[in-house]
Amino acid sequence: MILTDTHTHLYSEKFENDREAMVKRAIDGRVRKLFLPNIDVHSIQPMLDLVWKFPDHCFPMMGLHPCSVDEHVEAHLFQIQKWFKKRKFYAVGEIGLDYYWSVEFKAEQIMAFKKQIQWAIQLDLPINIHSRNSTDDVISILQEMSHPKLRGIFHCFSGNAEQAKQIVELGFYLGIGGVITYKKSELPEAITSIALEKLVLETDAPYLSPEPYRGKRNESAYLLYIAQKLAELKKTTVEQVANITTHNATLIYGV
Repeated sequence: MILTDTHTHLYSEKFENDREAMVKRAIDGRVRKLFLPNIDVHSIQPMLDLVWKFPDHCFPMMGLHPCSVDEHVEAHLFQIQKWFKKRKFYAVGEIGLDYYWSVEFKAEQIMAFKKQIQWAIQLDLPINIHSRNSTDDVISILQEMSHPKLRGIFHCFSGNAEQAKQIVELGFYLGIGGVITYKKSELPEAITSIALEKLVLETDAPYLSPEPYRGKRNESAYLLYIAQKLAELKKTTVEQVANITTHNATLIYGV
């Protein structure tokens, strides 16, 4: 059985004291593929340092997170884009819209999202989408920019059943994380009619730890708890969930 964490920030400062041990715990726990989304110009080198240490297990993305968008967005995007000529990346991400913390730079967020979608189409890469309090706008932009090469994952999906249906119809996958294990989560109901063939697993470590670690630092080894909960909901085995979601991740990222 092989599990794939399609979205994990293992380069975060929260792992400063035990980073290598934490990655090895994940690998020993059968989480063999770890996809790392970029945040901004400052997270690039820490992310690539980790990829260098674990080249068979850690796979980088490149993009500008919506929460890192500010009045200097054009300069940030210029620096980010240059990296695609330097080495291989497996997706354009983490990109999208976030209206939860602030809408001060909403117009700039939308511009940056659209520009990075264009990069993905040009480079024939999937996108890894952040959509907090903005799912309808994200869906509308994807519909507007529809293209045969436009594909990817709605990271940490937290929408409703209708949004899940729209996303799948667009050819995208839903990233399922620790929220699915929470007692009052509405996510199980939202994905009732969504087949495993359109789902992938993620931790978003160090954030959103699944039960029984809720409130503590998350790590990729905890992906198993998410797989177990999804198996329970879909009335199947953990092995089946691992096989299908890892296959889905391979289809998306190409590795």
